[in-house]
Amino acid sequence: MTTPMMYAVQAAALWSGLLILLLLVLSGIVVSGRRKHMVSLGDGGIADLAAATRAFGNCAEYAAPGMIAMLLLAAVGAPAWMVHGVGATLFVGRSAHALGLLFQTGPSLGRVIGMLLTWVALLTAAVGLIAFAVV
Repeated sequence: MTTPMMYAVQAAALWSGLLILLLLVLSGIVVSGRRKHMVSLGDGGIADLAAATRAFGNCAEYAAPGMIAMLLLAAVGAPAWMVHGVGATLFVGRSAHALGLLFQTGPSLGRVIGMLLTWVALLTAAVGLIAFAVV
């Protein structure tokens, strides 16, 4: 029998898995760009490679605490719908941000929407963690 906590853990696993796949795709884009431009480390001053590197780096910087937060939410008894909400918002936010970095130069709507969604997801997770910790 699956318990409500298991549903929340499964939700955390689903969104963490999707975020890890996104990281692998972004990492592949960096590796491909480095091979194309024959750059062994960094971005070699090449704009599209710098953007790919930042898309991966930004995703890793925000996805990691988000994945930990989802697992902790499940562990403290948050409902699965809340974990799904945090995970989906974070995944869409990180995807939009990466696309904005990869396909547009300078400020872009994708980057803005991506950061806003990411902040909403992390703020929701933080408030949820604090609430479940003190109740």
